[in-house]
Amino acid sequence: MKIIFAGTPAFAVPVFEAVAEQFDIAAVLTQPDRPQGRKRVLTPSPVKQAAVSRGIPVLQPARLRDDLSALRAAGGDLMVTCAYGQILTQETLDMFPLGVWNVHASLLPKYRGAAPVAAAIAAGERETGVTVIRTDAGLDTGDMFLKERVPIADEDTCGTLSEKLSLVGARLICRALRQIERGDIRLERQGEGTVCRKTVRTQIDFSRPAAEVSALIRSLSPAPLAFAEAGDLLLNCYNARVVADAQELPAGTVLAASFREGLVVRCGDGAVRLTEVQPAGGKRMADTAFCNSGKLHRGDRFDQPVL
Repeated sequence: MKIIFAGTPAFAVPVFEAVAEQFDIAAVLTQPDRPQGRKRVLTPSPVKQAAVSRGIPVLQPARLRDDLSALRAAGGDLMVTCAYGQILTQETLDMFPLGVWNVHASLLPKYRGAAPVAAAIAAGERETGVTVIRTDAGLDTGDMFLKERVPIADEDTCGTLSEKLSLVGARLICRALRQIERGDIRLERQGEGTVCRKTVRTQIDFSRPAAEVSALIRSLSPAPLAFAEAGDLLLNCYNARVVADAQELPAGTVLAASFREGLVVRCGDGAVRLTEVQPAGGKRMADTAFCNSGKLHRGDRFDQPVL
């Protein structure tokens, strides 16, 4: 069984590595090299780097639908996709006798689309998971094959939860491929679902409940990040947790800014501690280290977003 693997970001690398260890990958399909960093250096995707290290041929069409010749020439029986980044046309799906199988980081039909991990955290879900589906022409609407649940910890960010889910996805797709080889395929149709959109950098609205503020911060970490402003200070926020608070002060008020207590901010309901932050132009650090800078004090107030 010759497999074509399609994937791009770091999330897909453990899935690729697991498939490469146990099955025959004929070629890898990934997004073109992109400029990265301040110097805009042209950089291959994490999946491309992993494929090159194994000596597996790599295909990088800018628009797959416009150039299927190389993919046809690779001659795969089956395709595995994981965060590839392009929609597959029906013509592409029809190329593979054993189907196209996608590793999606949610419990479908919830959170179809581009940012399922962030969406689950932002919604305050207590669990999410991975679903392997047989891809159809829709957006993550194919019939479900295998599914595994994963709890979301209070301190999980999109980054840490993605790492957990990618390992689950790696295990799940290998199990799926073994079943496909045996012809042991039982599919379940999806019901009505929800679609999540790509995340964007967002200013924190501290008038929202503390649990919602914490979830927003964690859902956007490590990128594109939530941020807060207080006058000339811009603070990127990487992690947060809800803390007890009985002080009736305006939302956005700094309740604590010390090495002992950390950086605590009043919300519309309760308070959050911003446990990991980065001042603009500075380094990412624990809130206790930031508080030593003296840039914020008890009683200061963060700005509200301009809607």
